[in-house]
Amino acid sequence: MKTPNATSLLTGTLAGVTAALLSLGANTQSSFAIVLYAASALPILIAGLGWGNAAAIVAVVVAGLTGAAIVSPYFALLIAVITLIPAAWLSHLANLARPASELGGPEGALAWYPLSDILTHLAVLVTIGMIVVGVIIGYDGTMSDQMIDLVMSALKEQEPLYNPDAASVAQIKSIFGVALPMVQGAIWVLMLFAAYYIATRIVQTSGKSLRPREDMPSTLRMHRFAIFAFLGGLVLAFMGGVPAIVGALICGTFGAGFLLAGFAVFHFRTRGKSWRLPVLWLGYLSVLIFTIPAFFFLLSGLMDTRRAIALSPAGKTTETETKDL
Repeated sequence: MKTPNATSLLTGTLAGVTAALLSLGANTQSSFAIVLYAASALPILIAGLGWGNAAAIVAVVVAGLTGAAIVSPYFALLIAVITLIPAAWLSHLANLARPASELGGPEGALAWYPLSDILTHLAVLVTIGMIVVGVIIGYDGTMSDQMIDLVMSALKEQEPLYNPDAASVAQIKSIFGVALPMVQGAIWVLMLFAAYYIATRIVQTSGKSLRPREDMPSTLRMHRFAIFAFLGGLVLAFMGGVPAIVGALICGTFGAGFLLAGFAVFHFRTRGKSWRLPVLWLGYLSVLIFTIPAFFFLLSGLMDTRRAIALSPAGKTTETETKDL
């Protein structure tokens, strides 16, 4: 852990201002709003990963105060729970290490906090953040119903002969009411993990990284206990009302984690194959175009929940190996 100093505090301040400005840019109803919101996590992650917890905490406080002063305290609270705090917590976890000998590893080595646990923490943080946001804005099933009504009205204006019966509309509203929080939760986990990945590469390239670069295809998994959260979300999703919304959100956030793990397994198992590159491209394109193949990657992530810990020589961050627990 790095000792706070003037440089880390200044870095945290600059990161906080940058994160706030990115969030404000997303607040202007831009078509890239979700990208800007996710990008606002980058300065926090870079500050925390490269300069330690003090820089990350300062960045979160400065970003929150800036958002509250320019927009409103509610806006500051929203960006804090869905972006700033998760980013700071991820950087804190990534910097955690302990002597490997305490875990049965070799003497003179450090064992870093498992990437599987970091990804699981991200799913939990996004779930909690989305629930807090839903409570603040008063989200319930009626909001998604209103969105469907607007879409139906627009369709009828374009095609006067389109006149679905009440039962069909009710079924669409029921499906959309569950699908919306699920998709929102999944997208946010994917976006924040992408920000974490980019931030780790930036900090490692600059030479400021505390955590050594590790082999993500072999270590990016979900914690085995996350399966129970995912299954619990599935049960809640069929209960209707608010429990169904929460259950769908849990399925989305934890499902996205298992999806990422499935892609990592895909990379790991195709390593060294001559046909690896075209197969990887085909796999990603199939998910983007058809969506259904994503379930195969999700299943792959659910089936492989091993917990690998990155090891590095004490005092060095350039060489790593992994150990399964």
